[in-house]
Amino acid sequence: MSHTGEWKTRVYLFEEDRTTNVRVELDTGTTKLTGHGTARCNPTDADVPEIGDELAAARAMEDLGAQLKRLAFGDVEEAGGRPQGRSAPWATAAE
Repeated sequence: MSHTGEWKTRVYLFEEDRTTNVRVELDTGTTKLTGHGTARCNPTDADVPEIGDELAAARAMEDLGAQLKRLAFGDVEEAGGRPQGRSAPWATAAE
């Protein structure tokens, strides 16, 4: 079985008062998910916006990834299966 697809992702970064907020939007064509992440610069640290961008984006993508896993586990259960190594589709322990 061969399958190809294209999912569209947009990353939005907002910085104000040494705090970076990121929103990551994923559109699979059938599902839309949004992940969120935040990074705060310690007042005693140098203000390097790129670090806040990277950290907040990583956190937003982790959030999005967790949502996508829960969605996939739910789809597996709906199809009559059980996600391997999981007692429940909403569990978030490391693989």
